Amino acid sequence: MKLMQRWRQLSRVLLIGLFLMVWGTVLSPSAQALTPIALKDLSYHECSESLSQGIVTPGSMNPANCFIVTGTAVNASARPVVDADIFGRIFDADNNPVMQNRNRLGSIPYVPLGESAFELRISVPDKMRPPLRLENFKASGFAGSVGQFGNIDEAEFDEFSEDTLE
Repeated sequence: MKLMQRWRQLSRVLLIGLFLMVWGTVLSPSAQALTPIALKDLSYHECSESLSQGIVTPGSMNPANCFIVTGTAVNASARPVVDADIFGRIFDADNNPVMQNRNRLGSIPYVPLGESAFELRISVPDKMRPPLRLENFKASGFAGSVGQFGNIDEAEFDEFSEDTLE
């Protein structure tokens, strides 16, 4: 008799637990996975005089050279991507890493569907000699809105939109 009562209690607890687990899964928002972005056609050039004036290496006051890395971002997903982090390795002419212990180089605020141009400003210690070698560049970000900011408005990210030219 006691065994039967314990079995009913146990089965009731298991059933309630299973119900809560299924209900929580159905009602919880889905996690947004990172969307990979391919980066191709990479090149770089020196910054303009106005951008490179007084530039120093990150974390020190040592003089640095300014470069702009350019390329094409390829978003093959079904949705635009927001805040895509750029990862890669940069080496100088002597095969020394330009960004010691750092693979994240910057970000792309908005990556529309398909191919789009991007650029990234980097500081290279002046003791490191060009030409630079760009390796293993890739990016990843979130499709759709992230956090509290709501839906994506493509005009916000378009530097040539009429709103930003006023």
